[in-house]
Parts: sequence; C-alpha cells; structure tokens
Amino acid sequence: MPQGTIKSYDTTSRSGVILDDQKRELAFDNDSFRHSGVRLFRIGQRVKYQLVGHAERAQVRDLTIVTL
Repeated sequence: MPQGTIKSYDTTSRSGVILDDQKRELAFDNDSFRHSGVRLFRIGQRVKYQLVGHAERAQVRDLTIVTL
C-alpha cells in the first residue's frame, strides 16, 4: 500500500492533497475522506492509501493514518 504525507487539507470541503514518496501530488476528495473513518487530517501527517483507476485519472481511496 503506497504512503504519503498530507500536504494540504480543507476542513470545510474535507478534501486535500497528498505528497507521495515520489514527490507527486495526489488530490483526495470528500469521498476518500468519508470512508477513511478519520475525523480530520493534519498537514505533515503520514497516510496510507489506495489508487483506483489508471495513471493520471487515478483516484485516492481508503485513506488511513500510518501508526507506529
């Protein structure tokens, strides 16, 4: 499962951007957030996620917080 860091997060729209470990920016929407079971994300927080779809049209799904 790929990992990344929350780069930005909007508490109103519950959407944001993940910076993955290859330095790509991946947007996530309210649907990705809603299914995560998480109440909010903080900038700099590490997350795991799934990409659904192909290449540039892939969508972030199944966001979870990385814990130690």
